Amino acid sequence: REKTIITGNNYSGKVMATGETLSTFTSHTVLVEGDDIQFKNVTIQNTWCEKGQAVALHVEGDRFIAEDCNILGCQDTVYTANEGSRQYYLNCYIEGTTDFIFGEATAVFKDCEIHSLKDSYITAAATPQNQAYGYVFLNAELTAEDTVTKVYLGRPWRPHAKTVFIDTKMGAHILPDGWYHWPGDKMFPNKEKTAYYAEYNSKGKGANPASRVGWSHQLSKEDVKKYTLENIFKGWIPNKVIIY
Repeated sequence: REKTIITGNNYSGKVMATGETLSTFTSHTVLVEGDDIQFKNVTIQNTWCEKGQAVALHVEGDRFIAEDCNILGCQDTVYTANEGSRQYYLNCYIEGTTDFIFGEATAVFKDCEIHSLKDSYITAAATPQNQAYGYVFLNAELTAEDTVTKVYLGRPWRPHAKTVFIDTKMGAHILPDGWYHWPGDKMFPNKEKTAYYAEYNSKGKGANPASRVGWSHQLSKEDVKKYTLENIFKGWIPNKVIIY
């Protein structure tokens, strides 16, 4: 994956030669609009790490798979866009600073390393109210730079954000509270009342189930049974990427 690198340095607020001013949603290095797109053994990066959002990978299509990929950026690295989009990240390395996995899609991150570059927030889900699943991390590992000591698992970008960590190893950089409610959002106040944040069998120094915020959940063995790929993806079971 280190030999095939797709790189860019666009960011929100950048003025292009055409006169267009980029936004978060047009700052991507790679945009995936089609369905059934699969990436394997590639690195996608946005090297802009100054102030502001700078997306590396923006996925709008359905049934998307990234396997054995590096996705590198700072703020807003991966935009899992579009209600109804189903996205599967297998054995990927994803790094960033703030809200570096965000969006509306249903996305599973299996056997992935999620690496924080600064004290901030990992996820910012915007799960639609009628969507049963948002982000599900399965057997992931949360790591960080040595200087990073205060990271939240997530905060709700929209009121019905859903994020679940199952069998995840969490480094000491994960704060005991675990989750943040994003106060001060005048458009969507009190999001902690409707967001769904949960864990099961978290491990490592960052696993503190007794200290988590009161509006989060600790799943039971019975609860976890519904978190199968078939259930999460409504019957779509992603296969490993085949290289011809």
